[in-house]
Amino acid sequence: MCGPEKVDPVGAESRGPGRERLRSSGKIKMATEVPARMHILRSKAPLRMSFAGGGTDVSPYPEERGGAVLNCTIDKFAYCTLEYDLGESGPASVESLDFDQKIRYEMPSDLVYNGELDLAKAALKVLLPNAGNHGISDRLHLFLHSDAPAGTGLGGSSAMCVALVGALQRYLREPVTSYEVAELAYRIEREELRLKGGRQDQYTAAFGGFNFMEFERDRTIVNPLKIQPDVLNELAYRLLLCYTGTVHSSEQIIERQQRNYTERKADTVEALDATKQLAIEMKNELLRGNLDQMGRLLDTGWQFKKKFTEGISNPQVDRLYARAREAGALGGKLLGAGGGGYILLFCDFERRANVEKAVVAAGGRVSTFSLELNGLQTWGVRASPGSLI
Repeated sequence: MCGPEKVDPVGAESRGPGRERLRSSGKIKMATEVPARMHILRSKAPLRMSFAGGGTDVSPYPEERGGAVLNCTIDKFAYCTLEYDLGESGPASVESLDFDQKIRYEMPSDLVYNGELDLAKAALKVLLPNAGNHGISDRLHLFLHSDAPAGTGLGGSSAMCVALVGALQRYLREPVTSYEVAELAYRIEREELRLKGGRQDQYTAAFGGFNFMEFERDRTIVNPLKIQPDVLNELAYRLLLCYTGTVHSSEQIIERQQRNYTERKADTVEALDATKQLAIEMKNELLRGNLDQMGRLLDTGWQFKKKFTEGISNPQVDRLYARAREAGALGGKLLGAGGGGYILLFCDFERRANVEKAVVAAGGRVSTFSLELNGLQTWGVRASPGSLI
């Protein structure tokens, strides 16, 4: 999924549930009346920024040496709406409002993984194996959309998977913990679909907020960090989120990283070990309020990350980062597995404006964001004849 992207997917107008915009063939559908027997559930899961430790959550490294990641969520979300007609059997459907894709099926055997809405298909197979004409008695309709597409380094695919789990578990009326939601999402992505990746994204979207995560062979530990509001506000003010203009496909990058590690290539193993230790150091600096040192450590971590495998950076990323550093950024890193997407930059107050100008001049786009302290949220919508959604 590589190639130029002409617009900033996060900078686009929000399509939150309060004013959901249904897009089809470039046109916006207006709100529609709700049938008398229709019930509506919604969920949203936040996207994330990883500060340090990314890559140490990718198997088999955490099982053998233990991984550690410092990350937080931002106010960009993946959304899922589940409409169901109570007591009316019939084909189930899934629709992506971002990509104008739609599937209908009557039996789980109809759900073939072919690159179209596979995440939703896998979630339905795992959580609702009997959905369709000959299964559960309710007719289901799923609608999906996101504030950022996959391939931008913000954990969008896993956030969507967590949103799907949240909506479907609420429909089933099965109470689950944040740990259970994350593990279900991991099972859907990594085991059912066999997608390459780590564990941090599912846990980050499920828990939300600022977390220090530890990954071991048989368990994951999420440590929520209690950070003073003054420190959080100052940190958010000093961060710049810059879109590089390209998206990435993380599968090949992660596969090469895994191969390098299993072959015990020294550069990869040493860089992963150093990245894990850096996550611990950065967490400690953050808790002490030493933000300048945290910014410098971002640069250190970026240099380690580029040693995981080839293809993590590219000339466009290198040029943007170099211009930002020349303009005064203390540090930064490419978010996600690498190859494109978003760069996170840390700036002094005095140099922030200059850094932003330098990034834009180099072809980047700066996106506004706020830190988000909530994880997965689900809710019901009161639907009555004639009401609008």
